Amino acid sequence: MDGTLVDSEKVWDVALYELAEHAGGTLSESARLAMIGSSMASSMRILREDLAQPDRDEAADVAWLEQRVEELFGNGLVWRPGALELLHAVRAAGVPTALVTSTGRRLVEVALDTLGRENFDVVVCGDEVSAPKPDPAPYRTAADLLGVKIEECVAIEDSPTGMASAVASGAAVLAVPAELELPPTDGVHLRDSLEGVDPTFLASLFARATT
Repeated sequence: MDGTLVDSEKVWDVALYELAEHAGGTLSESARLAMIGSSMASSMRILREDLAQPDRDEAADVAWLEQRVEELFGNGLVWRPGALELLHAVRAAGVPTALVTSTGRRLVEVALDTLGRENFDVVVCGDEVSAPKPDPAPYRTAADLLGVKIEECVAIEDSPTGMASAVASGAAVLAVPAELELPPTDGVHLRDSLEGVDPTFLASLFARATT
């Protein structure tokens, strides 16, 4: 979701930098980049380490952050180039579709006002899986809920953490960088954007994987 379908990482930027200021510190750029694609628990651990405040109340910080992000999400989200067109094309082709995100259900429900609940057969949130990305559990959970084999799925990602999860799951992987540069990785097809991507292109990824 964040960085793949919508340009919401900038929203998280605002909220996380404000949280650090609220805590009496300043979030470093390296710490912020390390949070991209990570679970909430990992991000809060990085925050505490970066601020040198190991005893901060994680639950209180999460509550503060989620409230602020919810406010910002409510103002609307901007689609990434080509993302909405691809989603519409996939739905028109009758392809089962899952949203697999590290973001928690509370904020995902707000984002779905922009994304459209009707665009997804399944929504898997970061606080509803046995283990978050980079573990493969989120993508395997989505495939199970869709009733399909993970090897018959294409996962679309924008971060190294998400890529690792998708590759480990056994899905074909298409990666489009947003905030972070993505290095060439075995089993991952890299593109500059989702513009021009359609169901035929997604199907071609399976043929490439066998050649």
